[in-house]
Amino acid sequence: MLRSMTGFGRASGHIQSCLFTVEMKSVNHRFLDIQLKMPKQLMYMEDKIRKLISNSISRGRIEVYINVEGEVLTTKSIQVDWDLIDQYVSSLQQIKSRFSIDEQLSLQHILALDGAIDVQKESVSSNALENGILELVNSAVKELSLMRKVEGEHLAADLNQRLTMLSQINDQLEKFAPIVVGNYQERISNRVAEFISGKLDENRILTEVALFADKADIMEEITRIHSHIQQFRDSLTFSEPIGRKLDFLVQELNREANTIGSKANDSQIAKNVVELKSIIEKLKEQVQNIE
Repeated sequence: MLRSMTGFGRASGHIQSCLFTVEMKSVNHRFLDIQLKMPKQLMYMEDKIRKLISNSISRGRIEVYINVEGEVLTTKSIQVDWDLIDQYVSSLQQIKSRFSIDEQLSLQHILALDGAIDVQKESVSSNALENGILELVNSAVKELSLMRKVEGEHLAADLNQRLTMLSQINDQLEKFAPIVVGNYQERISNRVAEFISGKLDENRILTEVALFADKADIMEEITRIHSHIQQFRDSLTFSEPIGRKLDFLVQELNREANTIGSKANDSQIAKNVVELKSIIEKLKEQVQNIE
């Protein structure tokens, strides 16, 4: 089933008395590009989160946001540098004695000493915390994937409609193809008549024949367009990612349309080629967003 590269997923829940929220949004990208934004205390889980996402999604730029409300991720402890305090106190006593200062040393003075007392924060990790976060990530991925699938169904319907239009125009080209051959045959016949009457030299005739052989027949390109359209339709039913294959087929369709345009010296065919290329351009725009 065709899937879009555009989507959004969200999941939230309480883990160890804190509220965790996981949000994901995806847009088109040539490869799988996962961007994680989360508290640094959770960075040790980065590889597991990336692997979990890549198990479900193979292409697109995925932006992942993990927010936490609470302090469960860290523990705090007081660290006292007794050696430093001893040096401070000793120095303060010397200053008081030297300058005859009577003020008593208080706890407030010690607390104000730079580096004497520090609050240390340590990251907290546990299986319950890790499993809970991964479950939320998995839920967000499922919601994101579902949205990409639904969007992909809309894309498939649009692409099938445009392929039908493409096929109809190609059928018209097939009907007009003999006209092009007939026009060139008539042109060659006129040149031959001129040659017989002595109005045209042999080299000119040979040039016209070579031109006819090269430009008159567009059936080969028309046949390839029919083949590419069928391959395109078949690919829309595949379960694996098909974006790159469809992009290649669009390039081939455009190449065949350009070749027909350069070959056929006919106003009606030229008009059909313009319509053909317009639809192919729309296909290209849609294919850019397919996984």
